[in-house]
Amino acid sequence: MDIFRTPDERFAGLPGYGYVPHYVEVDGLRLHHLDEGSGPTVLCFHGEPSWSYLYRHMLDALVAAGHRVVCPDLVGFGRSDKPTDQGFYTYERHVEMITGHLDQIELTDVTVVVQDWGGPIGLRWAVEHADLVGRLVILNTGLFTGRVSKGFMAWREFAERTPDLPIGRVVESATTTDLSSAVVAAYEAPFPTPESKAGAQRFPLLVPLAADDPGAAAMATVRDALGDWERPALVAFSDSDPVFPFPRAGESFTGLIPTAGEQVAIEGAAHFLQEDRGPRIVEAIMAAFGRPPG
Repeated sequence: MDIFRTPDERFAGLPGYGYVPHYVEVDGLRLHHLDEGSGPTVLCFHGEPSWSYLYRHMLDALVAAGHRVVCPDLVGFGRSDKPTDQGFYTYERHVEMITGHLDQIELTDVTVVVQDWGGPIGLRWAVEHADLVGRLVILNTGLFTGRVSKGFMAWREFAERTPDLPIGRVVESATTTDLSSAVVAAYEAPFPTPESKAGAQRFPLLVPLAADDPGAAAMATVRDALGDWERPALVAFSDSDPVFPFPRAGESFTGLIPTAGEQVAIEGAAHFLQEDRGPRIVEAIMAAFGRPPG
């Protein structure tokens, strides 16, 4: 299997990202995570086509408030190794890899934060490791069981016809914030070549469009488990996301999870709400769970 490992110098001097890297090995692949601060642990799952850089605004605010924050990079993203064969990447493979990754990190009573593809992956990890999870924070995501929005289909069609995804531009196009050229370049940093983007290229094609597509049944099982979830949960969606439109996308979770309560609107944010309103999301977490959660 051919593997691309992004050179370390690509991560030098990124704005707002002066964190120490941490690595584990799973099935011969080196996987990366951030582990900052001390106190109750917040575990953050990124999605497509972002990486742990997306969480820096939330990370800094949470650490300042007395938390430990762990942000893994999914296989194929960030500082994690990147198999170059798109066929390597499946929903099951992502779940297996993140499980093997997190098995090597000390975690207990964690607050799990998910967004985008971090939802199907992170929520599955959470329900399968419920003994380690104290709270859920669900941001702009969905469990894909055969129905998707028009906004998602437009994104899927773009990704399918674009063999060399402009990842920085993709992130910038899904924020309300006017990103600097240095921040756009930071999102691009892990992906200097087309082959390094195999995981990002594949993710949109993994979303099941019918109930019998791969992954749909597993995500339906996660949905069923969330219907019996008894621990605290917060659902907070942005008000300007065509892929997960407010309020309907969030209501699919507030109507499902018994402990979710009313959806929180993150105003003035688009799909990548962590980039647009990271500290506001932290405020919502504190309001929902206390200072600090746990």
